[in-house]
Amino acid sequence: MAGTYTNLLFHIVFSTKERRRLITPLIEPELYKYIGGVIRNLEGDLLEANGDMDHIHLLAKLKPKFALSDVIRDIKANSSGWLNERKRGLHKFGWQDGFAAFTVSESQMERVRRYIQNQKRHHRRATFQEELLALIQKNRVEYDERYLWR
Repeated sequence: MAGTYTNLLFHIVFSTKERRRLITPLIEPELYKYIGGVIRNLEGDLLEANGDMDHIHLLAKLKPKFALSDVIRDIKANSSGWLNERKRGLHKFGWQDGFAAFTVSESQMERVRRYIQNQKRHHRRATFQEELLALIQKNRVEYDERYLWR
């Protein structure tokens, strides 16, 4: 086969440092737009972004030539630097170490997109910790609870 053909879709979740509620409605649209630009610079597509004040969910289509951990490192480093430079009145912005990421099949893409779009409503009845634990368990990811919330 002469070419490389992929459709690598990921549902990515990570939180603000110490899960501080810093992603306000005022900065949220700009933040997601900026993150979309970071992903585009890595030849990917941000298909959906949403979250709550202490975490975000991304649905992204990524290229296989970039390691997922490198993409997330670039997203976090660039977006936190941009926010700290641009939004000087904010508490110093940072992202928590680590992330959760799950592969998404094309057949489930719209379902995951709707899930991400409904984050505000979802978090009226579930905390970030409850949500993340449910996603980890649903996707059968092994974890040690001693390190899950650090």
